[in-house]
Amino acid sequence: MGGLVARALLTLNNFKPGLISLIVTQATPHVAPVLPTDPYLIDFYDAVNNYWILNEHDLRNITILSVAGGFRDYQVRSGLTFLPKSHYHNNSALSIVSSSVPRCWALSDHLSIVWCKELILATIRAFFDLLDEDTRQITKDPKKRMTVLSHHFVRHPAKYMDSDEEAETTLSGSSMWIPVKASTWTFTVYKETNETFFTFPLVNHREAYSHFHCHNNLLYTYSWIYGCISYVSSNCSGAGDLSWETDLLPPIKTVTLKLEDYPSLSHFVLQVPTTNGSQFTTECEFYNEDSRTRKMLVTHVLSFGFTSNKIKLESTGLVHYVQLQDFGEIYQAFNIYIERHCQFRKEQKTDVYRLRVPWSLEDSMTLSSDESSTRISAKLHTAKPENDSSIVTLNLYTSQECQYEVTVTTSFVQVLGQLIRFHGPSLPVYILASILLAYGGQLSFLVSKGHCVDFDSALSVSAKPYKVEPIVNLCKYLLRYNWFKATWDALFLWTLDTVIQSSQGVWFPLVSLILFFFGISVAYWYGMFFNFSLQLLSSLWIALKRPTTLPKDNRIITPQRLGVSMLLVFISWTTCGAFALLIVNLHYMFKVIQLYSSVRKFPSDFNVVPNHNEEAETTLNYSEQLKNSDACNTPSEKDEQLEHDLSTSLSSKEDTLLSPTASMPANAVMVEAAENLKMHITIMNLLTWIILLSLPSLIFWLKNLRYNLHLDPDPYGAMAAILVFVLEVLMHSSVSSIKSSKLVKIAAQLPLPLSIAIVAFGPMHLYRVSHFASVALLFHVLCCFA
Repeated sequence: MGGLVARALLTLNNFKPGLISLIVTQATPHVAPVLPTDPYLIDFYDAVNNYWILNEHDLRNITILSVAGGFRDYQVRSGLTFLPKSHYHNNSALSIVSSSVPRCWALSDHLSIVWCKELILATIRAFFDLLDEDTRQITKDPKKRMTVLSHHFVRHPAKYMDSDEEAETTLSGSSMWIPVKASTWTFTVYKETNETFFTFPLVNHREAYSHFHCHNNLLYTYSWIYGCISYVSSNCSGAGDLSWETDLLPPIKTVTLKLEDYPSLSHFVLQVPTTNGSQFTTECEFYNEDSRTRKMLVTHVLSFGFTSNKIKLESTGLVHYVQLQDFGEIYQAFNIYIERHCQFRKEQKTDVYRLRVPWSLEDSMTLSSDESSTRISAKLHTAKPENDSSIVTLNLYTSQECQYEVTVTTSFVQVLGQLIRFHGPSLPVYILASILLAYGGQLSFLVSKGHCVDFDSALSVSAKPYKVEPIVNLCKYLLRYNWFKATWDALFLWTLDTVIQSSQGVWFPLVSLILFFFGISVAYWYGMFFNFSLQLLSSLWIALKRPTTLPKDNRIITPQRLGVSMLLVFISWTTCGAFALLIVNLHYMFKVIQLYSSVRKFPSDFNVVPNHNEEAETTLNYSEQLKNSDACNTPSEKDEQLEHDLSTSLSSKEDTLLSPTASMPANAVMVEAAENLKMHITIMNLLTWIILLSLPSLIFWLKNLRYNLHLDPDPYGAMAAILVFVLEVLMHSSVSSIKSSKLVKIAAQLPLPLSIAIVAFGPMHLYRVSHFASVALLFHVLCCFA
């Protein structure tokens, strides 16, 4: 976050932009916060990014370097570290992944990026080259700053920066000059050697070939390839240093020159320096780019890895290019297998496979030195921009003695990883939406049938994505039309979060539906875990307390409870709203444990409470009947059928309990206690996720408690002040108190539009989710009084 603070300095009124010339950030989420649980944090981001966009002209002399950790950084995904596109217009910003940094070529997690030795050295070398010799400060020339940063972080030519790129030199003297007329050439040095120049005439190769390629594994920082305008008797006049076109790779340095870019040159000259026992190999070749380029269509993401595409590289050579067609979305992920078959190999050689993403500096390198299959993981940090025709390319720097086969297949596990990487922070949105739908279904069942169902039963019946997704997608589609957009703005509605995600290139089809299924699953299993925890805690409570009576005080408001509510409101206003929410959550949990203990204890005494196992079995049987029902029934008809059958079963059970042969007062109390418990468990499930979303605020308050008791500003202060009173009322409420309420039908229907609002406006603004969920609880309290 220090990188964002550095950019925020410029927004201060009295701060002079001229004081800063260079900003280097590492793993800084410039685009948006990782977890948008705080409205103040989002406002801060908007203020900083908008300031840089609106004042682009005034800030043109500030150079920014942003380095991301890559796929090993599980805290900040690399797409968030790429600076806004507006900074690229004036060539003052550079965003890159550490795996693409020369002489680093390594991924790093969020902590190691600050002490990764390779990245530290690259940064320090850049700092030295950025110094102005006269002022001994960072140079004021923006063009030079970008040149230096590109030298050390984008493409390293295996030369020092202090060399003059445009200088011409004359190559002559007593060194040995050897002409090379073949299109393919290899030279190996085993022992000491004197300086030698090898000349490659271009006249005979311009028509047959398009490129000239060389690589060697002598990584000394010296000039090693030149272009001659005129070459006569070991004298190269007008020689230009072409070594600046070199690209440094992990075990080799390579240079690829396009012949038509050098029409005035007559020769390429390769220099082999004087060595003292160093062993190295230099290989060069002329080749035609079309013959070395193969197009390969990637497999569909829904193939789940059962299909694959394969190509065989027929021609032998030093370099091959495989263009991966239709690869440009962030939800795509592939395993690329490269098999090589070599014959008559004299020594073990290392191949380099480079995955190049043309619209982003996120290249990755893979080395192979054995004959087994090499696997490359291919996935993106950023999606291909619109109207961009570039193609992701796999560059293979190979051995001439080998044949290669390239196979690509979809990796379903990595597709799920991309889904979690880009949309994992939005999962609480769909969990809370699912719980809200279950909560609304529970209230609807109470209104129509007079009974409460368990949380898991309500979840299986009511939490249906088709109730929410079509409306959100329809709104997104209609926002393309001006009349609907004008109406939307007139109602002062927020921008749909899916629209924001689409503009950032991270939205893809079916992602919301997949997250909804994940959310329902998490809500269900958390509900099972919560019930299991209640059983353990209630068993402990029964063993310690041994309750002898059921709670008899059915009053919602008492002076004591009102005093507790006022105390919690006071705590939320003077300390931290999240802290007050945590206290009331623990208080609510204690009440639920007491009630659960009583419901477990008294059935054995009175033998009058419904058998929960039978009820669960009944619910399961009806769920199976629902799955096996007529396909012509609509989803709503299936839900009504299940609710009717389940209601009939529960009604018959309660009629048995309330029969004259039983004890009427005990039956009535126990049935109401069981009904209340079901409703309280659902509210506790909802409250737990509200507390989890407020945890960042609580953690920040705890870490700064020694400086200030009050959290200012407090993102959850106002909501907590209302919610603590609401929860204090709810924990003492009963199902019977809301059955006859005039507002209970509204409270039962309200969770559906709230769930739609959560999915529409919550994924990029998680703090809104808690507010929407609190509205449902507030209406529940109003039902207790109306």
